[in-house]
Amino acid sequence: MTRTTRTTRTTPPRPVDVEALFPELVPFRREATRLHPRRGEPGVRDSSVGGPLLWPSAERWPHCADDHPVTRLSNPSEDPVPLVPVLQLYAADVPDLPFPPGTDLLQLLWCPYDHERYYAPWPELSWRASGEVGDVLADPPRPADAPHTCLPEPCVVHPERIVEYPRWDLPEELSQDLQERFDRLKEQSGWSYWYALSVAPGVKVGGYPNWTQEPDWPGCPDCGRRMDHLLTVDSAEFDGGSAKTWLPVEDRPPGGEIRDLPYEQRKAVQRAPGLMIGDMGGVYVFICSRCPKMPYDHRSDSS
Repeated sequence: MTRTTRTTRTTPPRPVDVEALFPELVPFRREATRLHPRRGEPGVRDSSVGGPLLWPSAERWPHCADDHPVTRLSNPSEDPVPLVPVLQLYAADVPDLPFPPGTDLLQLLWCPYDHERYYAPWPELSWRASGEVGDVLADPPRPADAPHTCLPEPCVVHPERIVEYPRWDLPEELSQDLQERFDRLKEQSGWSYWYALSVAPGVKVGGYPNWTQEPDWPGCPDCGRRMDHLLTVDSAEFDGGSAKTWLPVEDRPPGGEIRDLPYEQRKAVQRAPGLMIGDMGGVYVFICSRCPKMPYDHRSDSS
């Protein structure tokens, strides 16, 4: 089976030299991989958002047996609820992922109904050795009436490595020290550090969570240390305040701005998987790669 051919997606260079202007941020720089999902027809041997998974036919498909709060948009009619594929990543496409020894495939599924505390989907991770899967489950179960905003449409991914600097995670004292210079940059150039220069929105691996509220890092249940950000599943690739720096070069309309496009054309770039988590929020998955079992946890927020 052949793998899907991808085109390049390129985040424009920062319009200013962040590290030259704010050398205090250098110790906090992190690398991330933007996945840039775009609608397509990925196969089980492709990295994808919302695509089919390389799932062994002999392995039971996961279900969620939790109680789900009944809301206007979330009222499951079946119990337990089959999970839905959200993300599949091969090591060849995202080599910076901390794959456990002997594995080369990460799969993220979630229950698409609201769960208590966050009122958002509940994710589960699976790590695999793709060469050991054997026969693939051809027709996994799907929930009958789950909210469509939590059922990602099949998308091919276009991985791109970038550098990020903290936004909400910038230490408070340093944030206060830099605020005057951030304000001066905004006045002189129009560029906001907080929205245009720091943390990339969208579906991504590594870097910083694109929090919309105060950070809420989980601690490892085994060693007690703060867990590492593994990936973010975000509602949108950019918003009105971040399109100028986070919209890929290849998706920029000639002679105009993305907001000038008809809604469906703009949505195909901004929200290709069709997700809407809360109000333009995200689901953030964390792991502890220092512990042998690599425990994971998640958080979710929205504006």
